[in-house]
Amino acid sequence: MKPTVGASDRAGSCQANKYGTQLSRTLKPSWTWAIALGSAVGWGAFVLPTDWLATAGPLGAVLGFLIGGALMLVIAVSFGHMVRIFPVSGGAFVYALLEFGRRHAFVCGWFLTLAYICIVALNASALAMLARFLLPQVAEQGLLYEVAGWEVYLGEILIASAALVIFAVLNVRGASLSGRLQYIFCLIMVAGVALVALSVALHPDSGWDNLRPAFALDTPPWAAVLAIVAIAPWALAGFDIIPQVAEEFDFPPTKAFRLIVLAITAAVALYAVMIIATAGPMPWTTLTAEQPVWGTGHAISELFGGLGVLMLTVPLLMGIATGLNGFYVAASRLLLAMGRARIIPQTFASVHPRHKTPHIGIVFSAGVCLIAPWFGREVLLWVVDMSAVGFATGFAFACLAAHKRLRSLRARKNGESAMSARRLISLSGAIISLTFVALLLVPGSPAALGKESLIALLIWTALGGLFYIVRLRGHDNSPAEELSGLHSESPTG
Repeated sequence: MKPTVGASDRAGSCQANKYGTQLSRTLKPSWTWAIALGSAVGWGAFVLPTDWLATAGPLGAVLGFLIGGALMLVIAVSFGHMVRIFPVSGGAFVYALLEFGRRHAFVCGWFLTLAYICIVALNASALAMLARFLLPQVAEQGLLYEVAGWEVYLGEILIASAALVIFAVLNVRGASLSGRLQYIFCLIMVAGVALVALSVALHPDSGWDNLRPAFALDTPPWAAVLAIVAIAPWALAGFDIIPQVAEEFDFPPTKAFRLIVLAITAAVALYAVMIIATAGPMPWTTLTAEQPVWGTGHAISELFGGLGVLMLTVPLLMGIATGLNGFYVAASRLLLAMGRARIIPQTFASVHPRHKTPHIGIVFSAGVCLIAPWFGREVLLWVVDMSAVGFATGFAFACLAAHKRLRSLRARKNGESAMSARRLISLSGAIISLTFVALLLVPGSPAALGKESLIALLIWTALGGLFYIVRLRGHDNSPAEELSGLHSESPTG
């Protein structure tokens, strides 16, 4: 049975149909949850636990993720509220546009575009790095040059490029195809993590003693935990893709918040399990001191040899696939919304005549990402590190937009205690988001960006200023006409 279409759904459909850019309503709740979870976990849970152990120790890293997840849930409340009112593609960008106008929306969209596209490129790079570990005779063919200490091989460029092209094609061919595959990949990934964790727990050579000391030795515990908390906007980003695909729900948008909560809690659990599974096979201080290419793979292979690496490789491949797929979805829907608003060329607002997907945004994202492997993984990591600022910026705009919208609704309804509580939560979400930005930018912060990442951020900001001057200066700051139909909102229960 098809879900009932409410006023907010009709508003979204009307604005999309007006310009012939209606996306298909094909995403089931399980597929939508999988898009968010797979994007949030990606490759990081399987590749980065050794880095997090070195930064904070086992307990410090797990606490950091638990606290970061709780803070993300506060932010998610605003997304859950806004997606019910405006169930269309664009997420935080649309909320900023309708509540604050084109200039603020441009800032939000500019930084979110960078964040989404960066993660697509990074997941492809992670696949090439995995190939270096498993099939060095293939990946390390044709040494081209060295960038920032990273040797760039033609083999790994071809592997990353092939993955980018394959997932771009899958996304162009339809949201139902990418959503169904995402769900399958997520189930395999979760099952793989459970198998790895159970195997480590039952092995006689692993034990809780390997998790001591609980915190990093050379960092105060509070600073160690804070350093992990600060990466939450990057590590758990993916839940915000649910609002990005709201126009394609085949279910009422009131269910979106529940799916967001489930995605965040599942992602935190997977991160925590993989941190413990990495530290369990051998003393974590020994593991981090050895600085292996792939720390988690090295630790698991100590217990199970090649079988353990294979056991870990399967969920890692699924994590890379879900990250690639999910952020292709996010980037293309954001570009679609920006095209509708005429902030970028309106051609981005078109959809594929047969598959009903934002194919221009998908192809554009793939084209940009295909450049990244040629610069080497180290340079890409500089850019990705600063992309966390983009996620936090999007979160802040969404929370501020929700706060403004709730204030307007409260005035119309002469005040309600529930509305006041939601306003307080949305304001708290905005403060949390801006605190994440401060942790990344303030010198001396435990999570402050490195010099190279700050330079990359300044370059991207300067490019944004130039784009604004050339294309948008002098334009009306009011909400774009293309999205004006969205002002018909659903009741807030």
